[in-house]
Amino acid sequence: MLDTLSRSELLRTQNFIAGRWQAASGEELLDVVDPATLDVIARVADSTAADAQAAVDAAQAAFPAWRECSGRERAQLLKRWHALIVQNQDDLARIISAEQGKPLAEARGEVLYGASYVEWFAEEATRTHGDIIPEPVRGKKLMAVKEPVGVVAAITPWNFPLAMIARKIAPALAAGCTVVAKPAEDTPLTAAALVRLAEEAGFPAGTVNLVCASRQQTPEVVDVWLADSRVRKITFTGSTPVGKHLARQSAGTLKKLSLELGGNAPFIVFEDANLDAAVEGLMVSKFRNGGQTCVCPNRVFVHAAVHDRFVDKLAARVGALHVGPASDERSQIGPMINERAVDKIDRHVRDAVEQGAKVVVGGRKLASPQVAGAGHYYAPTVLVQAGPTMALAQEETFGPVVPVFRFTAEDEVVALANDTPFGLAAYFYTQDPARIWRIADQLETGIVGINEGALAAEAAPFGGVKESGYGREGSRHGLEDYMHIKYLCQGGLR
Repeated sequence: MLDTLSRSELLRTQNFIAGRWQAASGEELLDVVDPATLDVIARVADSTAADAQAAVDAAQAAFPAWRECSGRERAQLLKRWHALIVQNQDDLARIISAEQGKPLAEARGEVLYGASYVEWFAEEATRTHGDIIPEPVRGKKLMAVKEPVGVVAAITPWNFPLAMIARKIAPALAAGCTVVAKPAEDTPLTAAALVRLAEEAGFPAGTVNLVCASRQQTPEVVDVWLADSRVRKITFTGSTPVGKHLARQSAGTLKKLSLELGGNAPFIVFEDANLDAAVEGLMVSKFRNGGQTCVCPNRVFVHAAVHDRFVDKLAARVGALHVGPASDERSQIGPMINERAVDKIDRHVRDAVEQGAKVVVGGRKLASPQVAGAGHYYAPTVLVQAGPTMALAQEETFGPVVPVFRFTAEDEVVALANDTPFGLAAYFYTQDPARIWRIADQLETGIVGINEGALAAEAAPFGGVKESGYGREGSRHGLEDYMHIKYLCQGGLR
């Protein structure tokens, strides 16, 4: 797939530090693997602490001049970057599909989704308004102004390799911060292509820096940023255990943190729901990216009065999904990212069956439709008779598995939905206006979909509560997460 790129120069395998593409200091390399074939498709820089340090040095050196740029100047560069991302949509999508595995249609959608954040924050860069505060006594003027926090370290996941890094870098740059970024070890090529387009857009050297690292080298790289007092903010999307580690290690220098962590999203179908709409919403929210998203429904609660009809409709849709590589235009579900992911999905399904769940559709690993013995595929699955003690009810499965739980009472299902340490997203379907507000108020999550399965939008604040983290991405609140407030008090005016 990579050999069909229109612009081969977007395929970058080195770090980008201080405006230069360069090998890792130790000259070690990391294999990038196509999850559909298990072929090595590229070898990228596998960095060390020295590379992480060089990136911070470059970002810190670039910060004074970048923060002095007007919001309009920063916005113009972000708009150029946005235009280049859109112009190169097809090449970027091919890179995403090659290293992450999602179908090309989804990858193209991710490019535009990520680009929407760049465009949004380009516009927000000119709107960092402060406040004039009514003076408490005559002769004083009180003001609050917003300033960039400084150097930002962005650590991103593999499931949306373009959208997640764009969603972090764009507001940082709009606010006047400089960036050091580390993409996931499974998907560094997309991030490098995105940074190449930022270079082409004309961002000053050192404003954006990219350091790639393997799973083994990542702690060494990130620990440098955690310990360095010049890094004033960490923004991370990933697992809750890693997020907690970052929070603990950031305490020494009191960094600002944005943490978008694990989820265990409930999806509730009440007895008065439009079942066709609910099934459609579940298909959209659950099977995007093969179930490998942090806001995917992980527990589906269906009222007993409509349970069987809902399951029948859902099973028909899920059973018709086409599984295959991104190179097959029919593919709706691609390979999982790696063998560990498939093993976890299979473990969850087997544990559920052992505890009494029944498989309606799927429930097994799949052979690769491309290469015998290769590829990380799992059949889209529907389970019924799921229970709260099953592993898939307590942990995020991160795959194309729908466990259906039966309920009978509203207060019962709200308690079940909230019975988790996580609180990222929740969904429910009902046609009762009073119930809509009652349930929305009671769900302990940062995001709620009401008769809707597609939640994300650049204009909306994205983030969780409880052990799903804190901070928000997108919206005007997402820009504020990269700024601090300075209070000015001027006296002697009378």
